[in-house]
Amino acid sequence: MPIAALSLVAALAGAPLPPVQADDPAPNGVRTLYLIRHGAYDEDDPRDPEVGRALTAEGREQARLAGVRLAALGTRFDALHASTMTRARQSAEIIGAALGGMTPQLSRDLCECTPPTNRADVMARQSAGGPDSCRQTLERVWARYFRPSPARDSTELIVCHGNVTRYLVARALGLDPTLWLNMTIANCSISVIQVRADGRVRLVSFDDVGHLPPTMQIYPPWRTDPGPKPKAK
Repeated sequence: MPIAALSLVAALAGAPLPPVQADDPAPNGVRTLYLIRHGAYDEDDPRDPEVGRALTAEGREQARLAGVRLAALGTRFDALHASTMTRARQSAEIIGAALGGMTPQLSRDLCECTPPTNRADVMARQSAGGPDSCRQTLERVWARYFRPSPARDSTELIVCHGNVTRYLVARALGLDPTLWLNMTIANCSISVIQVRADGRVRLVSFDDVGHLPPTMQIYPPWRTDPGPKPKAK
């Protein structure tokens, strides 16, 4: 495991930080990560989510407003990452256009999946090995992105999914990651996490929807299974 990832794990556990090897550059900067959930999409499309399930007109407008919000910050974004699923890829393209034409760097590791949860009813519906495979993938995401910035402060965007974001936020807070389903998150909301040079992590904001009008603040429905599927606002 890279030194930065080891340092982060040790810091969250309260253990002493491992020494930095002489041939590794000292991490001197703060890495700021903006996590943006994709916009509303066609959930009834039966096609593979890397081909179909595209953004609706409402989802495209949500993504545009998120891009306007980010552009107004006046921040220099060093990279734009996105899931390969259509709804996230399209959201990232719209946001990138608002930021002067940034091109998304696509990764299947950022795709939506269901990691282990403390909800027995949810786990009962998962395929054998699916949650563990998801957890392993999201731990790779954590190790890759949530590390100190080697030479200077850096700011990156990650356009992904609700489950992915909630799992990463749980990790950032040092919580049991199986508690991720106790949070909810809206389409095109913005969450911000910072990683200090010493590996310490802090949540700056979660599920910020201030850039969206109330009628476009769409959350997953709160429901039992089986049961009605109301569109919560």
